Amino acid sequence: MQARLLLEDGTLFTGLGFGAEGQSSGEVVFNTGITGYQEVLSDPSYCGQIVSMTYPLIGNYGITRDDFETVAPFIHGFVVRRHEPIPSNWRAEYSLDHLLKEHGIIGISDIDTRMLTRILRHHGTMKGILTTGSERVEELLERMSVTPLMRDQVARTSTKSIFSSPGSGERIVLVDYGAKSGILRELTKRGCDVVVVPHDTTAEQIRRLNPDGIQLSNGPGDPKDVPHAVKMIQDLLGEYPIFGICLGHQLFALACGADTSKLKFGHRGGNHPVKELATNRCYITSQNHGYTVLEESVAGTKLEVTHINNNDRTIEGLKHAEFPAFSVQYHPEAAPGPLDNSYLFDQFLDMIRATKKNNPQKSRQAQLAASLRGELQYAQK
Repeated sequence: MQARLLLEDGTLFTGLGFGAEGQSSGEVVFNTGITGYQEVLSDPSYCGQIVSMTYPLIGNYGITRDDFETVAPFIHGFVVRRHEPIPSNWRAEYSLDHLLKEHGIIGISDIDTRMLTRILRHHGTMKGILTTGSERVEELLERMSVTPLMRDQVARTSTKSIFSSPGSGERIVLVDYGAKSGILRELTKRGCDVVVVPHDTTAEQIRRLNPDGIQLSNGPGDPKDVPHAVKMIQDLLGEYPIFGICLGHQLFALACGADTSKLKFGHRGGNHPVKELATNRCYITSQNHGYTVLEESVAGTKLEVTHINNNDRTIEGLKHAEFPAFSVQYHPEAAPGPLDNSYLFDQFLDMIRATKKNNPQKSRQAQLAASLRGELQYAQK
């Protein structure tokens, strides 16, 4: 089956199709990871994007149930140099081709992904159409010109209802902007009592859950498309400890008065070097984002830069100068990528415990009893 990838600048790639048949459009981006294609496919942050893998051989170890980062992929297309249809791995349950067919995702192989990557690096990410049909190039270009990129990815990928993952430790409200399963996994591994809430949950609704801390998740798209999240963070900042990851990092920055902008081709892969300014130590990180916090916008806010990217010097970490709140642009939960940065979840819990120690409050039972006494007295009047 022939498949074609057409970029908005008119560049056409013709290769072999696998997965689903049809047509799909989106923003064409590239990922530099050598392994972890299943996690890439199932990462909600790729919602609305056609992803090209720079590593040439994809599909060789198949697909396994345990490596999904969300229930169903939101990716709009998958581009590889060579697709291996028959996996060789004792963990494999089925093939990459099977996964793409099951979820209606078009794949294309046998094209020059190195050339594609060089185009995207030089000109920046751009719109593209992936098709297995026989439409004329002129028709596809016209269709692409009138088809805008998605702006509602967070609403598409966020949970629609509240659910919990019970634990005996600190209660963490995880605000889902398109959260990877790895974040929930890291919190539950530490015994946290996690309550996952939709992206549009208000500050008052979060207060009613009586959390010890708030986790702002990763997610797709432009942080400025989620203004209600910025308002919620502003309302709760200083009231509860906050930890933001990826999109959550950008929303935290906007809530504190900083600004964000789109990167030329983004950071996507499992090998990005990040320097921690306090120690001058370099960490290898997993990243997936197309926007960044502008360094010049941090001046005049109460934010302090804690980490920078060693490749392009962009901001990779922030903390609030007064309140217990911090964020990182990269993915400490990895999946895929190095596990060097999972200590940040421990740092978040240490921050929560220090905050509670320095600001002792009544137990939840005592608060509930006081509330019931107040309601009873009001009723008697």
